[in-house]
Amino acid sequence: MTSLRFRTGGRGDAEQVALLHADSWRRHYRGAYADSFLDGDIVTDRRAVWSARLAEPGGDSGPSGSGSGGSGNSRTIVAEDGIGLAGFVHVVFDHDDRWGSLVDNLHVSGGRRRTGIGTALLTRAAGAVAEQAAEPSLYLWVLEQNSAAQRFYEAVGGTCVEKAAVPPPGGVPGRLNGSPARLRFTWPDASVLAPAD
Repeated sequence: MTSLRFRTGGRGDAEQVALLHADSWRRHYRGAYADSFLDGDIVTDRRAVWSARLAEPGGDSGPSGSGSGGSGNSRTIVAEDGIGLAGFVHVVFDHDDRWGSLVDNLHVSGGRRRTGIGTALLTRAAGAVAEQAAEPSLYLWVLEQNSAAQRFYEAVGGTCVEKAAVPPPGGVPGRLNGSPARLRFTWPDASVLAPAD
């Protein structure tokens, strides 16, 4: 892995995070999300989401809501180097009474996959949960069609516990292609992933 810096994301990161998120959706969500949505202006859609999430310190933040990059109920952690944004993870603390904190997004730049960045970001998200959440558990959703991501989550100790329907992005059913499924992966104790000091 190249020399990376990890830090809490803020307002100035919204544009680059939105671009990476849109690119990742186009690469990995095709088949689950409608081509018309993926080939449309999803950058504007993602920019609105990330501008809201990263705008204000403090406050509540849900999977599609607004809120903080680094305090309150969520944190966005970015990985960067001399080239630019390499990846990011967004975690919502204590999102679910049963499953704990939600890794709502984990994306790595296309040319930097399989270099350890995803593992490093997930580890830092787990560390944030250990520091800030009331409960130690962590979970995320992954598309059923994304077998590479499933193998990654299994390799870092995640357990698949549930299959469910994918909710339409932005609540718009026409943005889905058919009825795709997603899988819930869990870590009952995020500290097993958290970095050692």
